Amino acid sequence: MKSRIFLLEDDTNLSETVTDFLEEEGFTVDTAYDGEEAEEKLYENRYDMLLLDVNVPGINGFELLKEARQRGVDTPAIFITSLNAIENLEEGYESGADDYIRKPFALKELLLRITTLLKRNFSHKNGERIEIDTGIEYDTVGNTLYVDGEPAGLQPKELALLKLFLSRPNEVVAHETLYDTLWGYDETPSETALRTYIKNLRKAIGKEKIVSIKRYGYKYLPK
Repeated sequence: MKSRIFLLEDDTNLSETVTDFLEEEGFTVDTAYDGEEAEEKLYENRYDMLLLDVNVPGINGFELLKEARQRGVDTPAIFITSLNAIENLEEGYESGADDYIRKPFALKELLLRITTLLKRNFSHKNGERIEIDTGIEYDTVGNTLYVDGEPAGLQPKELALLKLFLSRPNEVVAHETLYDTLWGYDETPSETALRTYIKNLRKAIGKEKIVSIKRYGYKYLPK
């Protein structure tokens, strides 16, 4: 099966050049030319790799990826940009990037970075289980929590909540981030529902694992 790549690039010539090159290398490429179009496609589709220009019309690449990461999108991402200050590099990685390539670049170098990340991500996702506590494991491939070898029967939003906490151990996660992760743009977040999801998750992995930070959010404490 072909790996599916998403490319955000407002320079039409560069976009066409990169797309043609990657398709010749066996990839399927989906493109967008501005932040709003990109945001819509990331909501609607799943990709194996994100290639994101930064300075594009509408939502910039940094904000686009940051929001996607808050929703639980863990697709590997490479920023393609002419920005070269160390502050830009820091902002790129802080927003959730896995790699960063500066313009102008060689297409073969981009290909090497893509294939390296795809191999790393494939290896990471194949058969990996995260041990939460004795007898409690999360299967990253099947998106399933196991307690003493049996599925815990968590609902999709509870699993999304668990996945977010596992990605941010010992970090206070704000209510706003939780709402953005669990509810889509066409859904209305519910404080009552969030409390129910937290309660059910605590029952499954241990009450002491999820600490409430008054008026701000929650913190996951790993083993």
